Amino acid sequence: MSAESRDVYDITIIGGGPVGLFGAFYAGVRECKTKIIDSLSELGGQLTALYPEKFIFDMPGFPKVRAKDLVRVMVDQGLWKDPTVCLEEQTRMLDYDEETGIYTVATSKGVHHTKTVIIAAGIGSLQPTRLTVPGVVELDGNGIHYVIRDLEDFRGKDVVIIGGGDSAIDWTLHVAPIANSLRVVHRRDVFRAHEGSVKEAMALPVDFLLWYVVEEAHGTDHLEAVTIRNTKTKETKTIEAQELIVCIGFKSDIGPLSDWGLELEKNRILVDRHMETNRPGVFAAGDVTAYDGKIRLIATGVGEACTAVNYAKNMIDPTSKLFPGHSSDMAIR
Repeated sequence: MSAESRDVYDITIIGGGPVGLFGAFYAGVRECKTKIIDSLSELGGQLTALYPEKFIFDMPGFPKVRAKDLVRVMVDQGLWKDPTVCLEEQTRMLDYDEETGIYTVATSKGVHHTKTVIIAAGIGSLQPTRLTVPGVVELDGNGIHYVIRDLEDFRGKDVVIIGGGDSAIDWTLHVAPIANSLRVVHRRDVFRAHEGSVKEAMALPVDFLLWYVVEEAHGTDHLEAVTIRNTKTKETKTIEAQELIVCIGFKSDIGPLSDWGLELEKNRILVDRHMETNRPGVFAAGDVTAYDGKIRLIATGVGEACTAVNYAKNMIDPTSKLFPGHSSDMAIR
């Protein structure tokens, strides 16, 4: 098939999270024909799939914003120039035609043709680390939570949170004001979370059970209690709980992207200062990238997306300005 007979896009963005959405917005600013491909059923990436109720604190203009609300405004912004959006498509292969200079992205539903690619896949597909103690599998979805969709599920309930990282502390701050009681079970006495958040959580009426692990979940149709064990004294006790939030980590996998001939560093894609990978015309932005001095924040990622778009635009049209000026100087409607 000739390049003329194919529907070829200027920029195809792999990933519909906040970085991909802002990349689509900025590609519209640069008048690029743009496509977004995402494996999920809706836009928003991890913000939608994993923690729609959590507050986000690292976006300019928002002292704090709930993830689902941030997604809503970023979708409105990202789709302002009507990019093509392809959801529930898992990317598989990336091929390059040297004669035409066109990339072909093969997915679970077909093929897409593009002059450049921007990978904004976050840290890839995420699967929560599952708790494997007796009773948990049987009650999964009936009081056992790995992802929180609605905070109202915890109102007036006796809740237990397992974990000591940012997610555990963040959910402590969210759940404590509405729960009947809240206990945090952590296997150590040191938390891997932001110091300010830990201090704030410690000031709440929350029972922190340190040096404890969950040994068993109890209940018939729904969780009723959990048994915990002190790792030092070996003492066990059973505490009442209708809801158990498990925050013991996620396993990430960039999947087929690892077979695209890209230089990787610990499951992340190496980029240069242009956000370009070792494959010409293939860029990356956001948490999926690795370079010296990388800071993993949404705010950093959206800036990287702008850099990638500008260099992709200049590659497509060498006569275009690399930096077209500030958005306040442009006729954006």
